[in-house]
Amino acid sequence: MLITFDSDVGSFAMDRDIAIHLLQAMGHSGTVPGAILPDDIPDALARLKDAIEHSPRLNRAQEFEMEDQGQKPPVSLRQRAFPLIDLLTRAAQKRKEVLWR
Repeated sequence: MLITFDSDVGSFAMDRDIAIHLLQAMGHSGTVPGAILPDDIPDALARLKDAIEHSPRLNRAQEFEMEDQGQKPPVSLRQRAFPLIDLLTRAAQKRKEVLWR
């Protein structure tokens, strides 16, 4: 199942489990549907970026080793969060809310 994030500055959809994880990293309950107001976006964005900085990740050598063994490296939280960070950043700049459903 997908969750759609929508704002006047753009929209995208992502896997429900990942989206809920990212919402919780922002300090929200993960309830769907939901919304964040423009004044609350900077704090949520800071929390999300902090969670990403403290999440485990592979270095390039580990990724190459996995590929050499025929395994696909896992998609990092940083990669998964990129579209949400981008949307939140643009929404904050334009003072627009972000909704999810």
